[in-house]
Amino acid sequence: MRLSRRALLAATTAATSLSSASPASAADRHRKLRTGFERLAADGYALLDGQRVGIVTNPTGITRDARHIVDVMHADPQVNLVAVFGPEHGFRGTAQAGGSEGRYDDPATGLPVYDTYLKSGHPLADVFTVSGVDTVVFDIQDVGARFYTYVWTLYDCMEAAQLAGKRFVVLDRPNPVTGRSAEGPVLHKEFATFVGRQPISQAHGMTVAELARLFNGEFLTAPVALDTVLMTGWRRAEFYDASALPWVPPSPNMPTPDTALVYSGTCLFEGTNLSEGRGTTRPFELLGAEGIDGRWAAAANELGLPGVHFREAYFAPTFSKFQGKTVGGVQIHVHDRAAYDPVRTGIGLLVTAKRGWAGFAWRSDNWIDKLTGSPQVRTAIDAGAGVDDVVAGWREELAAFRLTRKEYLLYR
Repeated sequence: MRLSRRALLAATTAATSLSSASPASAADRHRKLRTGFERLAADGYALLDGQRVGIVTNPTGITRDARHIVDVMHADPQVNLVAVFGPEHGFRGTAQAGGSEGRYDDPATGLPVYDTYLKSGHPLADVFTVSGVDTVVFDIQDVGARFYTYVWTLYDCMEAAQLAGKRFVVLDRPNPVTGRSAEGPVLHKEFATFVGRQPISQAHGMTVAELARLFNGEFLTAPVALDTVLMTGWRRAEFYDASALPWVPPSPNMPTPDTALVYSGTCLFEGTNLSEGRGTTRPFELLGAEGIDGRWAAAANELGLPGVHFREAYFAPTFSKFQGKTVGGVQIHVHDRAAYDPVRTGIGLLVTAKRGWAGFAWRSDNWIDKLTGSPQVRTAIDAGAGVDDVVAGWREELAAFRLTRKEYLLYR
């Protein structure tokens, strides 16, 4: 049954989506990346013809000349945009982590903006019903990590659209840290939260359109009527700067693509009593706590982790952990992006912090288990395991996920 469902979903998507054509190799050097939105607009929004449309988006939903797609669509008579749905941080991005903007009318367009944050299932389906839309469109820039909540906003909205009898369209954008490979531990279902609803790896190496197909084929109780508008000109091995697209912070503590590069590893420090750099200009690149000195950077460098150096650093966060206090720690300097492994690096930093700083502690709610997807990382580090042994603990589950993931990849 699983195989036949996958085949059916693949056939449906292939028949109804704007497909990702592979350009000829001779023209490859002249190619230009076109996002899902660019292709949808260039086609005169034909995929949305006759539909009352609502869009799930945030400040990252922009054109390459930095106009917001809601403003563009609202001004275009070819599309009937009637509602906007805001995720965590809000549609216009004014809320900090763990917050949203609530229900309001957008001053720029007059469109009603509905809050999706922390809503799922039938309550979220009711929001779609009340909005009066026929089709829900999703266009948000992801950063490639399982615990970044926008991918679960995607999942929740797909599930709610199915419950409400709505069509769902995903406009694809690049994975900014490449789509080369899946890395890290795979979530165990009993640890499912909004930072991980389903068993995917910590760094998934997929685009949002690929994830949508994966969710539809593997995890949703009943598949939603799904269309995906793919990119052209994107290659799995490319980092965000190859796209020539402007970078808009997807959330307040994701200021640059460099942040996204390290995030799938160093966000694990949210599960500890160390600062993960929130309240600095380099969140997730700066890590530290009171009482830590240069010995941590030295120990981390001794691991010989590929593509990265660690610098002894001191900083004073303006908010979050250690607000207003000077702390010591490390700054991550990635010197070879292609060799760098963010998840292995995050584990190396946890191992050396635990061994070298007597004040190290996990958060009392074991949030680290929610971030990694099981107790395996925490218990292994507590038992004194080294980096290789911790990583070996998820090898079989990761191999199984990679096989499943492979069926849903859309780009080469």
